[in-house]
Amino acid sequence: MFKRILGFILAIFLVTPTAIKADEGMWLPMFVKRLNEVDMQAAGLQLTAEELYSINHSSLKDAIVSFGGFCTGEVISGEGLLLTNHHCGYGSIQDHSTIDNDYLTDGFWAMNRSEELGNPDLHVDFLIRMEDMTERVLAVVNDGMTEAERAQAIDAEMRTIKGEATEGNKYVAEVKSFYEGNEYYMFIYERFKDIRLVGAPPSSVGKYGGDTDNWMWPRHTGDFSMFRIYCAPDGTPAAYAEENVPLTKELREKNDAFYHHLPVSLEGVANDDYTMVWGYPGSTDRFLTSWGVKQLLDIKAPTIVDIRDLKLNIMKKHMHADSEVRIQYASKYAQTANYWKYFIGQSKGLKRLGVYDKKQAIENDFTAFANSSEENKAKYGEALELIKEAYVATDLTEKGATFLSEVGIRGTDVVLFTFRANRMIGQLLETENADEKARLLAKLQDFAAEHFKNYNAVLDEEQFAKLFAKYRAEVDASQYPTFFAHVDKKFKGDFAKFAGKMYAKSYFTDEARFNAFIAAPNAKKLAKDLANTASGSVIQSYFSMGSVNAQADAKLSEGNRLFVDGLRKMNPDKTYYPNANFSMRTTYGTVGDYVPADAVHYDYVTTLEGVIEKFVPGDHEFDLPQRFIDLYEAKDYGQYADENGDLIVNFIHNTDITGGNSGSPVINGKGHLIGTAFDGNWEAMSGDIAFESELQRTISCDIRYVLFIVDKYAGATHLIEEMDLVKGE
Repeated sequence: MFKRILGFILAIFLVTPTAIKADEGMWLPMFVKRLNEVDMQAAGLQLTAEELYSINHSSLKDAIVSFGGFCTGEVISGEGLLLTNHHCGYGSIQDHSTIDNDYLTDGFWAMNRSEELGNPDLHVDFLIRMEDMTERVLAVVNDGMTEAERAQAIDAEMRTIKGEATEGNKYVAEVKSFYEGNEYYMFIYERFKDIRLVGAPPSSVGKYGGDTDNWMWPRHTGDFSMFRIYCAPDGTPAAYAEENVPLTKELREKNDAFYHHLPVSLEGVANDDYTMVWGYPGSTDRFLTSWGVKQLLDIKAPTIVDIRDLKLNIMKKHMHADSEVRIQYASKYAQTANYWKYFIGQSKGLKRLGVYDKKQAIENDFTAFANSSEENKAKYGEALELIKEAYVATDLTEKGATFLSEVGIRGTDVVLFTFRANRMIGQLLETENADEKARLLAKLQDFAAEHFKNYNAVLDEEQFAKLFAKYRAEVDASQYPTFFAHVDKKFKGDFAKFAGKMYAKSYFTDEARFNAFIAAPNAKKLAKDLANTASGSVIQSYFSMGSVNAQADAKLSEGNRLFVDGLRKMNPDKTYYPNANFSMRTTYGTVGDYVPADAVHYDYVTTLEGVIEKFVPGDHEFDLPQRFIDLYEAKDYGQYADENGDLIVNFIHNTDITGGNSGSPVINGKGHLIGTAFDGNWEAMSGDIAFESELQRTISCDIRYVLFIVDKYAGATHLIEEMDLVKGE
């Protein structure tokens, strides 16, 4: 459904014993003591809840950061050294790469602090505390309000709360909805903006296996990169500056803040070992109804896969033909490919595991509960009907909405760039103040430079022509952007001809033309620009779709809220957990092998032997540097080999993660770092909607493999020396 989160975020905080297996659930750290401490310790945790999450002293949570607002990272030294995934750092690695210094291909290692590379658009957030704001937020609503009135009142109160929490201090605040609007929590963060690239393996290690192995087990990927957090000399957050220094415990404490870094374990893992993952899972839809599952399977997922397949083929063709384009589009391709394969796997998993039928069974139980008393019927009797009506209505527009998003907004670079640039150009045209004009002009020039750095007009033109032609062929005419009529009238419906003229003439498709135009902007010329026409039309359609579905969205919002509340009442002895919404969570479970299918058994670790078995010289997914081969042949693994002399590469465990957990630390019962999480497994791709306890696995990079690459391959021993390596403690 357009412009809404499908997930049913559900939790109830009870002291009663959980009916859910310990490996399922993404738990808010604030409630670990009340809900999970006993179970976690029984499973192998040797720390107290206070050592995990505290607002009064240093705790494990102080080593975990939101990395860029899209991944997770962890502090692994006393000098601000940060570990995350290679694919999380990929955009930064790409930004610093050129044909002459191709860090994507060759890797990058700063051999001293002066070589560490700044990243102006990157930040990390430390969680200071979270607070329950439910009572205050819900005090501004009543049962007589419409959904629109309710949303407006809640949004206003959330803005007020955030303003109060950040007034006169250095913090960033978020207030988030949980349980489909039944509860609200505030999160206070401290944000650091000087984050420097320290090290990254070559992509042949960091992305080993490429699209073929993505989401698969067995896996052999060294998916890690390293950064460092810098601050002002007084320890406060600051933008990049030469005088900034690495963040340390002493500097944090000087500013009344806590610092913790994770000891790095050399012990490795064994089957059934306790593990926990801390991080920022992005989004799950565990309580999605059967109507949502059906819409996803019938309309949304196949549409996304089909569109992205075309987009990927176009990118791949141009990237293989030109090394500069390969570097420019490396991150865009990876992001597109990741969820292209995700939706393929998710759809197969949902069908194979019969999730639609399982959802219907839950809904049947809910209906019986809703009809069990007049009081229940009055409150919950309409919940499922409201949800059903919302999906029936949006089934008619879901394909068009998906095309608008995947083709219009994400399909080509020109549409979104033109829209964003136009907002600043409008301000430039309106202002008479010379200083303001100069400021806006400089801002536009910087914005254009950042855009065109990773842009190829020939590739973008082909995508525009083919993706919008596909849009026209597959979507009902009532859902076309208005510029389609212009293509029909002036170009006889030929998007290739329209695109040819647009990319040859538009101010928004060439950096030199763009900069010349903004130096002397003209409203009449802007109005005639074809990219401006197309972009404005697409954006207008995008927002108009929200208006078309406003009534359905209101029904869904009300239905979800009642459904979630009713489920909690229906199962008072069951402990539900909150769905992911990119707030800090912990999940715990055990290392474990599994049986994905009849007569198939997967071990819980992979080794360097498996990396070599997959090695294909010259293959873009399975090639390896010669130095790597030499280290293997010499069996020069140092202290990072296990007791059998093998070098463990990846391992699996049944913790509950999703997107956003990329880069999350995998921690043993002693609070030591044993790996970094980077993927899930193919057989459980339906996990964001329905957790499968027998199949679901987190795929993680063994920390000893990370250390081997840093030390033996890269020779960056100075990084090893600043970590606290532990074994048998």
